[in-house]
Amino acid sequence: MTQPEVNFAEALRDVAAARNINELQLIEAFEQSLAQAYTRNVEPDKRIEVHLDPDSGDLEVLIVREVVEKVEDENLQISLADALELDPDVELGMEMEFPVDREQFSRIALQAAKQTLTQKMRETERNVVYNEYKDKEGQVINATVVRMDNKQNYFVELGSGEAIMPPREQIPGERLLNGNRVKVYLKEVRKTPKGPTILASRADERLLDYLLRQEIPEVSNGIVEVKAIAREAGQRSKVAVYSTNSNVDPIGACIGHRGNRIQAVTGELGRERVDVILWDATPREFIRNALSPAKVGLIEISSDRGEATVTVTPDQLSLAIGKGGQNVRLAAKLTGFKIDLRETQAVSDLDAAMQQAMQEGEAGREVSSSQQAAFDALFRDSKSVATASPDDANLGE
Repeated sequence: MTQPEVNFAEALRDVAAARNINELQLIEAFEQSLAQAYTRNVEPDKRIEVHLDPDSGDLEVLIVREVVEKVEDENLQISLADALELDPDVELGMEMEFPVDREQFSRIALQAAKQTLTQKMRETERNVVYNEYKDKEGQVINATVVRMDNKQNYFVELGSGEAIMPPREQIPGERLLNGNRVKVYLKEVRKTPKGPTILASRADERLLDYLLRQEIPEVSNGIVEVKAIAREAGQRSKVAVYSTNSNVDPIGACIGHRGNRIQAVTGELGRERVDVILWDATPREFIRNALSPAKVGLIEISSDRGEATVTVTPDQLSLAIGKGGQNVRLAAKLTGFKIDLRETQAVSDLDAAMQQAMQEGEAGREVSSSQQAAFDALFRDSKSVATASPDDANLGE
């Protein structure tokens, strides 16, 4: 077959490079699409194969028939006798290829091939995007804001793919402009009939976890562990940390000199307030820390129900609850316990309660001592008491 006027191999190579598609996969898709189109529009009952040489660009369309003893379908088979006339070495069961003249490639067939190829090219592109970002699911990457639709969804460019960030995954009150560079957490990558859908988030707790690792060396190297995060994006977050090194203060390490480390984190989150608290293996103490800055009293734990009852004095109650219930809500999410705050007039601090109990014990001992002294005063001379007789007692009367 003569060299085609259009070098399909070269054209496909350019398309593959421009769209970051595997060249051989695109050539295979082209061969399949042209074979389907030619079969459908020119030779509907025959077996068609298409071969495109990636180097020379030669294009062949072949009709394939099987060599049989007795022909039952002329479109798919050829008799051994007829086949031997064409090729003396042919045998039963072999397949023979019959090239189609270039002129028989009708415009309809080529147009149909183009449409099919376009579709397959889109599918290939979608698979490339899906495979690339499926491996990045759960990571934080830099993105560029490209637009917002009428449903308030942001669309961000990731490189070879585009992600959607719906309102629920945005930081409330944060306004992003086209061209803004932001960090996003790739929450989900899934296939759909219209192509891969990539869900990006700036409200997820894991974005905050990533920023802590980026800005705080002790967190990135494992000396300080982030045990739990509770977040209400754009407003306030609580982070529970623990140090594996007794010489390293986990809270101080996270806050940094004059707050420079935690400010770098909050700066990426629209000045969201981040409270760093000390994690404790004891649920009671963990809950106490989580409710800070409020100072709370006795804490009763019901582990089987996942509930905690916390006593709070009136002056600390509003602080423990927080604005709109935010403080207690974040503490509950951080610790995993349902927290019930109960106002009390009793001593609110556990140490104070213990001190009061000790004072009451000392007061009791003082009473006992005074009673003993009074009793001893009745018998100052123990010797006379020991030698006294009934008559002496009568004389005393």
